[in-house]
Amino acid sequence: MEFQSEVIVHAVKESAGEYEGRAFSSCTFHCEVDLKENGAGRSIGRVTRPFKLGDAKEFDKWAHLGGSLPVKAKATFEMEAAREDGAKLTLKAIVPVERAHQPTAKAAA
Repeated sequence: MEFQSEVIVHAVKESAGEYEGRAFSSCTFHCEVDLKENGAGRSIGRVTRPFKLGDAKEFDKWAHLGGSLPVKAKATFEMEAAREDGAKLTLKAIVPVERAHQPTAKAAA
């Protein structure tokens, strides 16, 4: 099942080269997600999770946004059933929308 979601992209990383005679090329988007609580204790805040999409050429579409990160983006994901009651989430497409809100520092009184 595919669905669209607005995400905040904090970083984009290209990876290309050769390892043991095999060429590789990928692009990884680091998108903001909620930090899950677990049985060991509580949590607050948000973290980033890496999602691979396409090859290293995908990076070129985002390079001009380097100074603007983080940015909001419209992402298309595919969700598939995984073992037990889990789900596998795969990034299928992503397009920048606008610069994400940056908290402003408050001046000392």
